[in-house]
Amino acid sequence: PPKNKDRGPASKEDTQTDFNAMNILSSMPVPTTAIDACMDDGFALNSGLKVTGTGVLLVGGEAFRWRPWARAGRKEGTIGSGGLGDDDHGIPSVGGSLRNKKGQFDVDQQAWGVLELAWPKPDLLILGTGPNIMPMSPETRRRVNELGVRVEVQDTRNAAAQFNLLATERGVQQIAAALIPIGWKEGR
Repeated sequence: PPKNKDRGPASKEDTQTDFNAMNILSSMPVPTTAIDACMDDGFALNSGLKVTGTGVLLVGGEAFRWRPWARAGRKEGTIGSGGLGDDDHGIPSVGGSLRNKKGQFDVDQQAWGVLELAWPKPDLLILGTGPNIMPMSPETRRRVNELGVRVEVQDTRNAAAQFNLLATERGVQQIAAALIPIGWKEGR
């Protein structure tokens, strides 16, 4: 009887699976705008840059501070400094208003200014709405779609992971991300 259960002629090949050889993206450089960490008040990027106290808009291989909750006439900061925030003298939290009366993600047209200027336009915008997924208002979706950009909405952690994968796979010119920090507090 045979000593092994292999069928066919004896083989001298190494039959151990090399999982690194199976990673088809291993030879692709990771974009410098890849998200290394989602923090309560910002993000750490692959380039070593930390963006804190704000969201981030990643377009065309560039990272921009993004505050879609800022409205015309609204001053940022604590009340003591003349802003509309809180004066708890603790760690400041990122917050404001991003929801309309129906609970949908709704921001002004000016929040998409960088997307209006970008050329070529990305094919897909991945929107991270903070710690939880939030539906996008039809008006906001229409504004982004008029720019020629499709939108996918997720919570921020999943949006960051999807951006990292798609930006590596398809390139940073094709994929953009708009991310709200995971420590986001509505209505502050």
